[in-house]
Amino acid sequence: MGGGPAGLSAAYELARHGYTPIVLEADEVVGGLARTVSHNGFLFDIGGHRFFTKWQEAEELWKEILGPKLLRRPRLSRIYYRNRFFSYPLKPANALLGLGPIEAMRVVGSYLWWHYFPYRDEQTFEHWVTNRFGKRLYEVFFKTYTEKVWGIPCSEIRADWAAQRIRGLSLMRAVRAAVLPSKHGSIRTLVEEFWYPERGPGQMWETLADQLAGMGHRVLRGRRVSRILHDGGVVNQVVTEGPNGQESFAGAHFISSIPMRELVQALEPAPDSKVCQAAEGLRYRDFLLVALIVNRAEVCPDNWIYVHDPAVRVGRIQNFKNWSPAMVADPSKTCLGMEYFVFENDELWSAPDQELVAMARREAVHLKLAKPEEISEGTVVRMPKAYPVYDEHWQQHVNTIRSYIEKELPNLQLVGRNGMHRYNNQDHSMMTAIYAARNITGAKYDLWAVNSDPEYHEEQEYREEQKTLDPALQGRPPYAEPARVAKTAKSNSGL
Repeated sequence: MGGGPAGLSAAYELARHGYTPIVLEADEVVGGLARTVSHNGFLFDIGGHRFFTKWQEAEELWKEILGPKLLRRPRLSRIYYRNRFFSYPLKPANALLGLGPIEAMRVVGSYLWWHYFPYRDEQTFEHWVTNRFGKRLYEVFFKTYTEKVWGIPCSEIRADWAAQRIRGLSLMRAVRAAVLPSKHGSIRTLVEEFWYPERGPGQMWETLADQLAGMGHRVLRGRRVSRILHDGGVVNQVVTEGPNGQESFAGAHFISSIPMRELVQALEPAPDSKVCQAAEGLRYRDFLLVALIVNRAEVCPDNWIYVHDPAVRVGRIQNFKNWSPAMVADPSKTCLGMEYFVFENDELWSAPDQELVAMARREAVHLKLAKPEEISEGTVVRMPKAYPVYDEHWQQHVNTIRSYIEKELPNLQLVGRNGMHRYNNQDHSMMTAIYAARNITGAKYDLWAVNSDPEYHEEQEYREEQKTLDPALQGRPPYAEPARVAKTAKSNSGL
């Protein structure tokens, strides 16, 4: 259930083991948030998807799918603050000169204070960042942007989110990385190169869907899961709504990457009220992208810009040409993605497209990225449930639902960002799904251990698990070629 990176990776792994998977995707395109959208030949990445991982299997799968169409790209991202651009990752000279001597002294003094007198009970995003950067730098470079993204105060965002998204980073480590860079990229947040599909992330997942279809496996689009039927502690059927009306799909094992709240709401019979209330308590942040076509070959050197300016509502800006030259239809033009973080059905979400394009145009001009006459056109893309919200009660709600699923419906596994209500990256979503597929073959992976350790210790755990739980893979490539899989796959229509 779900045709994003997780669902498609699970299907491919199952096919490799000789099973017959079916992928059910609610939308007409696969890839989920990692899709590529096209408008008049210009291609958009929804949210910015760097293909970077410390999981060798994930990287090998990317290369297997796209081959030479997977490009190695340099990373440049900056912070816009007080009409200035600051390098990110942090570069001390740039930051100190930009902030000025007085502000720089305040930042250093604040860091030293919080280094020796930190919050002892690290509960919130504010606590987590302050303990590592100091209160002043938190207020300058983290608070405004983060609250713009999530729509709630940093004091209400759990520290778990920061631990996942700003992995292994502190002020002193950032300074050290800037002065003595390591080619190995030991701090994940500071990676300066990444892989990227020539025509955006959707190219990866559309290609994989095509490969699955070529192997005889169904990837069905426009099928929204409306009911998940279970009996006697076993899920046995899902019902979808789509172009053919209601359709039923029976199976022996089920993997879900659809939003956890929707999954619980679709269960028949319904779980007890405690589980249903937990599902209702889960919150999501939704996403708007306004793509502007600028009649200028070069606008800025960045992949993306984080906007710390309360005068505008845009949170981040992508320059798609700098992700890949093939993202623009005309090299004499530039396409900017103005990203807005919203709640579904609030004023921005519900605004007409022409109003959103006009607002994005004004804000691009305000930020001095383009002149009004240079912006020729724009288009709007809306993505609901783009980000699971880590609010005060999210972990309790997830634990309640997870406990119910594992105890009552053991042939249903949850994977991916929305499936687990965890802020996973693409590689983590893929690995939870690959592990779920291997669990069906008899392995015993703990899917919730993926992306749970801020220091990325799951890599060593994975290598040990692979030796003990999947000995058949020893001495062979992680993935067989599609043609070989198709030839050797045995029939297993019960899945």
